[in-house]
Amino acid sequence: MDRIRRFLEWSALRGAALLAGGIFAGLFVPPLAAAARDIITPIVFLLMVLVLLRVDLGQVIAYLRRPALVTALLAWLLIVSPLIIWAVLWSLGITHPFAAGLVIVATGCAATSSPAFARLVGLDGEIAFVVAILSTLILPFTAPPLALGLLGIDLAISIPGLMLRLALLVGLPLIISIGLRRLMGPAVLERWGRAVDGAVVLLVVLYGFGVMDGVLGQLLARPALVLGGILTAFAGSLAMNAMTAAAFAGFGRRVTLSAGLMAGNRNMALYLAVIPATADPHIILTFVLFQFPLFLSPFLLKPIYERIRGRS
Repeated sequence: MDRIRRFLEWSALRGAALLAGGIFAGLFVPPLAAAARDIITPIVFLLMVLVLLRVDLGQVIAYLRRPALVTALLAWLLIVSPLIIWAVLWSLGITHPFAAGLVIVATGCAATSSPAFARLVGLDGEIAFVVAILSTLILPFTAPPLALGLLGIDLAISIPGLMLRLALLVGLPLIISIGLRRLMGPAVLERWGRAVDGAVVLLVVLYGFGVMDGVLGQLLARPALVLGGILTAFAGSLAMNAMTAAAFAGFGRRVTLSAGLMAGNRNMALYLAVIPATADPHIILTFVLFQFPLFLSPFLLKPIYERIRGRS
């Protein structure tokens, strides 16, 4: 058991490298991606359980020392930013399905990796932690009516259907994690906490394998489309990051950069786990290709954040 714990702790320590390697392994080793493709939904479910297992909801409430800022960030991430992205694309007359995919990405919650990455580069991990957790819990009630109702994007599923699927994918893991926390107790959780983080990393790597299924074939068959989608993903991620940092510039550099980080890194795993296979394949491909900026951001953005912070 100790060997397993040490291995998982090592995985947590090497998280950034494992994540970057995982997405490329899934891309360039198609049998590996195909083997993991059909278990994406169970992987995401287990991920949610483990991520929420590491969250003390009482601690989250205690962290709400800046309720106005947290409320503003949640409203911006889940409502305002997708409306801005949609308005900009609509005003420019951009109607490609990648554009619809980008709007739905903007409705997503902050990636659960945001707090860890924020701390890694010296940003405000406390705010990132609270907003990432709360945005995940709120997502089932904001994204479906916004994307399917107000913006009219067709995902081959009804608003109540999408809300129910997202609620189950978030709510059931929350209930299980609360039960596990009570069963295990604080001492066991403290001892195995870093190992749980490592298990999360390995599950995300496995998710990265599965989500890349078929992408290499599409890249070889339609390189312009896929490369254009990857460019859209990076451009969209950076645009949401910069736009949000500008909007929250008055809250101090660490909070500003943390807000941008969360806006640019959205959790697409939840959508990929619940969106029907009959949805527009370009929209699904957009979700998949957004994994590239998400998985590679620890490498790409860390030196930029360190340079910005060095000037403060």
